[in-house]
Amino acid sequence: MNLPNKLTMLRIILVPVFVVFVSMTGSPACQWAALGIFVAASFTDMLDGRIARAQHLITDFGKFMDPIADKLLVMSALIMLVDRHGDADSLGSGMPAWVCIVMLSREFIVSGFRLVASTKGKVIAAGIWGKLKTVTQMVYIPMALLIIPMYNIDLDVHAYWKLITTVMMYVSMALTVWSGFWYIWQNREYLKDM
Repeated sequence: MNLPNKLTMLRIILVPVFVVFVSMTGSPACQWAALGIFVAASFTDMLDGRIARAQHLITDFGKFMDPIADKLLVMSALIMLVDRHGDADSLGSGMPAWVCIVMLSREFIVSGFRLVASTKGKVIAAGIWGKLKTVTQMVYIPMALLIIPMYNIDLDVHAYWKLITTVMMYVSMALTVWSGFWYIWQNREYLKDM
């Protein structure tokens, strides 16, 4: 297994560790730890892609597993944020369930579409809109994770941070929907036999 694929696997291994820390909403220290783990795991996503391209280590395993590792990390975070919605300890850092459902639905639809394409011998890599979607999600999630620690720093900053985080959540949701539509539209030839 080459280095980029090892980094992908590391990202998958970090997911349950992240979930344990993020679930401890009553502890700002655990939220800082969850943030650090999420950022480190996100960094492996950027790093594995750069190494794979620079050293010509792109493999079908990497094309397939890298998006799955991203989805595991992001889906776990989104679900944990829904779990916080309405939890008094979370200080409003949660996500409405319907937003999470929209985001997760897109991931399942695109993953299913990829599976259909793979049965026809085609591995479809992520496009620019999918990458932008991932970037906005990986910016929104740390912002949401910071809401609890921000409360202990300054209440005014906390209020502004919650507002900016909410805006970022809806931007991310919009890009999630658009990127899913664009992905299927760009690869619609694989729907012909359905």
